[in-house]
Amino acid sequence: MPRTYDRNRAITYAHSWAFRRNPKYYDFTALGGDCTNFISQCLYAGCGVMNYTRDVGWYYASPSNRAAAWAGVPYLYRFLTTNRGPGPYASDLPLSAAIPGDIVQLSFDGEVYKHSLLVVETGDEPEPDNILLTTHTNDADNKPLALYTYMHARLLHIEGVR
Repeated sequence: MPRTYDRNRAITYAHSWAFRRNPKYYDFTALGGDCTNFISQCLYAGCGVMNYTRDVGWYYASPSNRAAAWAGVPYLYRFLTTNRGPGPYASDLPLSAAIPGDIVQLSFDGEVYKHSLLVVETGDEPEPDNILLTTHTNDADNKPLALYTYMHARLLHIEGVR
């Protein structure tokens, strides 16, 4: 049965760990980036449910026992937009639909999405100048989307948790 995603818990976690690393999780910075690992931690803080489905789930037990979706940008997108089992699920919506607790993913080359960020605040009418983001790799907290250089941005609106 679907339940509510606790956006405030996800955001509080993001602000708390934006410039630090939670020792419960491996830091993937040296292995291509820690952004999606961090975003998964934020999501988990807001939902409290992992999906242990082999190969296509979303979970973290250790660096060698985790789903690809936990730390990989395209895998997290696929998991969230197709998940029918336990854990969070999302819709791919326009940036204008962003609300705090959602996820933005960026493509720098116009083809491959390589960065995940958590929306922590928006204006009344969300747009790049007032969508504030928190992320890891190039650590940031409350950074406007407009300050990033990217070709495409997509929004993952978290609909709920099963």
